[in-house]
Amino acid sequence: MSHHPHEARRSHSFLLFCAQFLIVFALAAQAVAAQPVHPLDSLTADEIKAASEVLGADARFPKGAIFSTIVLKEPSKGETLAFKPGAPFSRQAFAAILDLRGNRTFEAVVDLKSGRVLAWSEAKGVQPLVTSTEFDALSPIVKADVRWQAAMRKRGIDDFEKVQIDGWAVGQVPARHRGMRLIRALSYYKPDAGDGGGSNNFYGQPIEGVVALVNMNTEQVLEVTETGIVPLPPPSQQLDEKSTGTREAPKPLNITQPGGASFELSGQEIRWQKWRFRYTMHPREGLVLHTVGYEDGGRVRPILYRASLSEMVVPYGDTDQDWRWRSAFDVGEYSVGRLASSIEPKTDAPENATLLDATFAGDDGQPYVKERAVGIYERDGGMLWKHFEGYSGKNESRRARQLVVFFIATIGNYDYAVNWIFHQDGTLEADAALSGIMLPKGVRETKAVGHGAHAKSGHLVAANVVAPHHQHFFSFRLDFDVDGQNNSVHEMNTRALPVGRANPSQNGILMEETLLGNERAAQRRMDMPSARTWAVLNPSARNTLGHNTSYILVPGANSLPYVAPTSEVRRRAGFINNHFWATRYSPEEMSAAGVYPNQSRGGDGLPRWVVNNESLINQDVVVWYTLGVTHIPRPEEWPVMPVTHVGFKMIPGGFFSRNPALDVPR
Repeated sequence: MSHHPHEARRSHSFLLFCAQFLIVFALAAQAVAAQPVHPLDSLTADEIKAASEVLGADARFPKGAIFSTIVLKEPSKGETLAFKPGAPFSRQAFAAILDLRGNRTFEAVVDLKSGRVLAWSEAKGVQPLVTSTEFDALSPIVKADVRWQAAMRKRGIDDFEKVQIDGWAVGQVPARHRGMRLIRALSYYKPDAGDGGGSNNFYGQPIEGVVALVNMNTEQVLEVTETGIVPLPPPSQQLDEKSTGTREAPKPLNITQPGGASFELSGQEIRWQKWRFRYTMHPREGLVLHTVGYEDGGRVRPILYRASLSEMVVPYGDTDQDWRWRSAFDVGEYSVGRLASSIEPKTDAPENATLLDATFAGDDGQPYVKERAVGIYERDGGMLWKHFEGYSGKNESRRARQLVVFFIATIGNYDYAVNWIFHQDGTLEADAALSGIMLPKGVRETKAVGHGAHAKSGHLVAANVVAPHHQHFFSFRLDFDVDGQNNSVHEMNTRALPVGRANPSQNGILMEETLLGNERAAQRRMDMPSARTWAVLNPSARNTLGHNTSYILVPGANSLPYVAPTSEVRRRAGFINNHFWATRYSPEEMSAAGVYPNQSRGGDGLPRWVVNNESLINQDVVVWYTLGVTHIPRPEEWPVMPVTHVGFKMIPGGFFSRNPALDVPR
């Protein structure tokens, strides 16, 4: 090493130059990587900034307005399917703009390449989803209200810092307050908050019987409803290891892939075991799959153009005044994608998972990154296929591998994971995993009578805490393109042949397949006696055996709604009237309960779209599957619920001429 000062300076200058060069190179590479390379790529941070700046500079943009959403305006199917890598493509952003002061909602479209506003219109009489800005503003508004303060003091609470305010979309809008932008506020006690501590289970101590209704246009509490003083439940079990204690840990189970992951990730395209598809993280819908296909005979055969969670509703079954309005629309009111929680390695996901960030637009129009929003991993899938030849003693069996792509959203007390599971045999499975904390109701009772019963509408799960009965309904939008866009829908019902000459041994089984020719005919419910399933087939494509190629939707566990057909929540969530719907493709029909379910009067979405009763024969068909969960709470689900899995499968039905997993190696 030289100690000459000039050489040292030259050496230092050279090192500085190298460092600067590497930084510039890295930034340039990052900029190149951030550029969209496919028409369906999510908006980049620069595109979000550009869209918000263009709209903010427009003379029509209201002063102080906020962005309910800024998202890619997806190009037409034709443009997307005709796209060739490297070819130019359009880029447009759609924005919903909320003028809180003026109580108005606007929709706009920006051309990102020219920087022009292509469309601007007011969406009259609607309310977009509840924003982060409003949730942040809610607590100080409520705590400053003298009626709320008086209600707390009646219950012996003087330190308002120890109260957690939890915001809810209003649900049922009181007639006297229609036209206002409303949020309800519930209150929970956090005894350690005033000491600078925190609580990961403040839901365990509901301050029952106090609900504030807030006008967010004026930032004023309209009313505080009190329905009686109920004892505050004792401090609830916290959920950290120090509080819960731990059992003896099982011996280590290591998941290793010495050769690396088997899937290929190129931008937002994923290739794995003959599957090829794209993904995006949508701020409203969460994880979306695009252009799902399976490689067969040297070509990728299309199956789905787009698949996503379109809507969710959670109606509660407690008839009390401060409960009957509760019916959260977790997609359309709260934006399940933006509520994605960062996936924690080795707990939320196995150690071999690849975790990917997502970029969203904030209420101010500025981009932000949600770290580890999407997870991708391979897992053991058990036995794939097997036959043991008893005469020769030869065994042929294969071990299955599955690819899981998922995200997790935390919506208040509940945590949901949506998993899309790809199987080597051409099956695609949708799995919803439910966990979190049951929404609690404070009561006077400390012990249950009989088999856990407390009241007609809930079960006692802890001293002074009832978890009310409720349901979860998920609507999955499945835009099928089975071997192309011209598809038809069939229903398959199985029954026993009647006893008679044609069935002398009384063992006959008949499967009847019925064409659902239009949107009215395609409104169907599950039927266990007939083992009912539905197939989306291509009338123009056949396998080598002569079958029309198809994919079959196979339901899993499901439920009927118990809220009355004439109830307000049922009118607002009309999609729960049927387990199965099919509609003619329209780029405007994306949300099962309509674009703006927040404070809606009902009738939007699927019930409205099927009125024209379009033909579904040899058409571009979209299937909507309603998945219902009836939750009757148990003490074993308190203070946090073990995960419950529900879902459905899409399996090939004549899509192939033989088992497509025959070639999976040992």
